Amino acid sequence: MCGISGLWEFNGGVDKIILQKMNKVQEHRGPDSEGFMISNKVGLGHRRLSIIDLSPKGKQPMTNENNSIWIVFNGEIYNFQVLREELEKKGHRFRSNTDTEVIVHGYEEWGFSVVEKLRGMFAFAIYDSEKKLVFLARDRVGKKPLWYYKDDKRLVFASELKALLQHPEVPRKINQEAVSYYLSLGYIPHPISIFENICKVEPAQIVVVNKKEIKKKKYWEYSFKPTTKSFDQLKEELRKVMEESVKLRMISDVPLGAFLSGGIDSSIIVALMSKFSDKVKTFSIGFEEQDYNELPDARLIAEKYKTEHNEFIVKPDAIKLLPKLAYYYNEPYSDSSAIPSYYLSQMTRKHVTVVLNGDGGDENFAGYDRYMIAEFYKKLYFKKILKKFSRFIPEFSNKHPLKKLKRALQIADLSDEEKYYDFMRTFSRQDKVALMLNQKSAELPVQDLIFREAKNEKEFVNFAMRSDINYYLPDDLLVKIDIATMANSLEARSPFLDQEIMNLTMQIPWNYKLNNFNKKHILKETFNDLLPQQTLQKKKQGFGVPLPHWFRNELKNFTYDVINSNEFKNRHLLNIDECNKIFEQHTSGRQDNSFKLWNLLCLEQWYRIYVDGEKVVK
Repeated sequence: MCGISGLWEFNGGVDKIILQKMNKVQEHRGPDSEGFMISNKVGLGHRRLSIIDLSPKGKQPMTNENNSIWIVFNGEIYNFQVLREELEKKGHRFRSNTDTEVIVHGYEEWGFSVVEKLRGMFAFAIYDSEKKLVFLARDRVGKKPLWYYKDDKRLVFASELKALLQHPEVPRKINQEAVSYYLSLGYIPHPISIFENICKVEPAQIVVVNKKEIKKKKYWEYSFKPTTKSFDQLKEELRKVMEESVKLRMISDVPLGAFLSGGIDSSIIVALMSKFSDKVKTFSIGFEEQDYNELPDARLIAEKYKTEHNEFIVKPDAIKLLPKLAYYYNEPYSDSSAIPSYYLSQMTRKHVTVVLNGDGGDENFAGYDRYMIAEFYKKLYFKKILKKFSRFIPEFSNKHPLKKLKRALQIADLSDEEKYYDFMRTFSRQDKVALMLNQKSAELPVQDLIFREAKNEKEFVNFAMRSDINYYLPDDLLVKIDIATMANSLEARSPFLDQEIMNLTMQIPWNYKLNNFNKKHILKETFNDLLPQQTLQKKKQGFGVPLPHWFRNELKNFTYDVINSNEFKNRHLLNIDECNKIFEQHTSGRQDNSFKLWNLLCLEQWYRIYVDGEKVVK
């Protein structure tokens, strides 16, 4: 796991100092060593977190035998040994035992199609000096990030936005549409970024750049193709491929463990790891507020599988942590579970360098409550009566079960697409019209982007899952885990996001995943022999923090001061009166606006660091 960076100055030489600065700001991604290659107009930089082949032979940038092809690579290729054998039979000779070198020779042999053979998580850049091109690529679901900027004078790319900004010629013009997307979703969806003309390589995309043009191509797509195989056949296949996926991700030359929340997904991962290791190291985090503490659930699994279990109880200091999060996340990002994710990663890194997690279980197997919306309305024969009844349900916190019922009843007459978006968004279009000074951006139809690839799905549950896999997963959840872990020089691996598992879940009919109101039905049935009934029946809790409480207590004065500060007002971005209205509604207890307030706080903190230049103590 690493940080990569690169420059191609079309009309002049590379400034090594700029390349060094780009590398330096990504040191957290690779604290073990750094490397550079500068050849005339092209420069590559690399920060290394050593995982496979710890010897100097694994150092990057790495080249082929005649130095015509160079690579910088971030990630892990789990089938690299199989590919290496295949390439050796074709005459390729290797100088290291790394997966990186397999990509180099794979490119020589298969060209751009090498990405189709890679099983793992990756973002890489290849410079081909003979063909005079740079080849950028990203893994299928977007586990590893890659940003780039191109104009008629240069190409600049890196693992993180902050590295691109080290180049003085990369412009920093705020993308107002990106701000609108952020206010709606809490993240900025690919391919755009917070700055105009800076882009993200999309999941499952290759980008080929020469001086004159950029060519882009998708090499994999997640779409549902239901099979006629029986439920039992699919269970058997799922069990086999999950075991294989976990086993592959336990290959490491450094200490390895697992995040354990006590939920179904992470519990399955730990149970399967225990088949291949006598002593699995597990890591869990808890909070003083019992509603947000899953330690007893995690402990149940740890005791069952006799893991080397580590528990951490923290009292988050949101005011102190907020600037760090804004710095590490590169652009505005307001998923509050970034807070516990950061603390858990920080504490886990003291014990191991690699950690497995349960990311992707919900998206692959219909694990979210919102996936039940369609089923809810199919069975709701007295919808109009209940909709009127919703007016008498008082406001509750976001974690209260009646909160979701009230919201569902209020949007009963919307289309399926609009219903789903309503459950996903923070600020609605109507909210943004009142909030944003730029009305054109406020009116932006967010759904047109995040639902565009899923609209052809005939079943609503498949539409919802595909939308999440296309955007919510890579731009929110995977960003969260990548940044939280890499900020602490920890590598995270996600067995549920193995391409073979996802190729299988595309075939599983949606009603095998969501059986009436039983979420993750086939997953539970496949692994019910490994998990206690208490775990199988556990209500999904989510990885949250007590935001509603914080904004009425320890964050109250801080938030008021931020909203009414000269810096906030001088952005000329948001209506200050509307922001104060949102604040007053929450602190008075009339509405739960905690997600909206956190969204606004994160946006302002990002501005102070990336626009005003405020320094962060890391």
